[in-house]
Amino acid sequence: MEENILKDRPIAEASALDLERGHVADVVEHLNEQEPEQAAGVVAGLPDERVVELLDQPEFEDAAEVVANLPLDRAATLLSGVSADRATDILGEMDEPQRSQLIERLDSETRTAVAHLAGYPEGSAGAIMTTEMVSVPANWTVAQTLDYIRQVEKSRETIYTICVLHPETKALLQTVTLRRLITTDPSAPVLAAARHSKPVTVKPTTDREDVARLVSKYDLLAVPVVDERHHVIGIVTVDDIIDTIFEETTEDVQKFGGMEALDEPYMEIGFTSMIRKRAGWLAALFIGEMLTATAMQHFETELEKAIVLTLFIPLIMSSGGNSGSQATSLIIRALALGEVRLKDWWRVALRELPSGLTLGAILGAMGFTRIVAWQLLGLHDYGVFWILVATTVGAGLVGIVAFGSLAGSMLPFIMKRLGFDPASASAPFVATLVDVTGLVIYFSIASVILHGTLL
Repeated sequence: MEENILKDRPIAEASALDLERGHVADVVEHLNEQEPEQAAGVVAGLPDERVVELLDQPEFEDAAEVVANLPLDRAATLLSGVSADRATDILGEMDEPQRSQLIERLDSETRTAVAHLAGYPEGSAGAIMTTEMVSVPANWTVAQTLDYIRQVEKSRETIYTICVLHPETKALLQTVTLRRLITTDPSAPVLAAARHSKPVTVKPTTDREDVARLVSKYDLLAVPVVDERHHVIGIVTVDDIIDTIFEETTEDVQKFGGMEALDEPYMEIGFTSMIRKRAGWLAALFIGEMLTATAMQHFETELEKAIVLTLFIPLIMSSGGNSGSQATSLIIRALALGEVRLKDWWRVALRELPSGLTLGAILGAMGFTRIVAWQLLGLHDYGVFWILVATTVGAGLVGIVAFGSLAGSMLPFIMKRLGFDPASASAPFVATLVDVTGLVIYFSIASVILHGTLL
């Protein structure tokens, strides 16, 4: 195992040799702990080849600010050396006029690639692909292909997936993995190393989550991105997919908490931005909870007659919210993994309704038993109609938990159908919805069971 020679060492004590020879991930982690100006001073003293290697790491959080602190000409040289997709990301984080000044100084190939990649919508395959891949004509031999890979290896982001193109139309015919290439007869045509199945490809507008599913499903190292004529315009590598998974997971976790996803690390996001990200959802949830107060006001008479019912309101509401949150989490994850689709909503409903009724029956039995036990043990007196109160609580839990499960499972489908991220159907959102409806269900059941007694 390689030791992290930079761990727990101040940057002033880290020698140039440490920074040049240390593992790139360790050096990036070390630089992330410094102020951007300080990190830029360190980077300025390193060879261009090493700096390019560092800038190529998506984990380098302050890469844009570090580049901004370097002389324009050197910054342009370095950006021309990193992968086109990474250069696009770095430039996208920079402010004007420095961004335009840097783009003007890039070599024509990099400038064209950056302009091309920047035109794709965020979160699409086109936005995360790299244009630096290995492609060869189908009339080459395995030996010719291997020789070519040796020549261009340093200028390509990946050499593990080779695109084989039609010699005349340049359309993609097949993809070949390096592993199969080196185990095939050198004199054989390059297509002899390809699998017989049709190559897996995506469009530049394909959502990056869909690309991630394809990579996982077919166990790929890279996916070619093709246009309408089946020409390869880029390639999405597995390391890009890993970065995507981390970003998507972070966004979903934040949305589950009932807030907008942060676009910066927690310790770096500004106070105003933090308030803006959180206040909107909190305000929306607060308005939703106002409906709960309205519902309670509607049943004010019932509450005055049967004050004992108020003892179980927190129990009833939390149980419905919990069941709804469970269902929501399950369906959001299933949608993200492609296990269910929009058209499967009715199948999900048919599964969640009996599941909700069963779960509600379990909780209802527990609630009923608790009231009976407390009454018989003399721990609390629920009145002369205590058995009806226990029945009301038990039946209420069945109805509310069943409704919570059904509503929680349907909300992600509704959000996706409306064009929103299903993760926006967060646990607090579901809990607020079930709070309001749960009260209506609870008091409606109470009015039936306790009619002519307490009510």
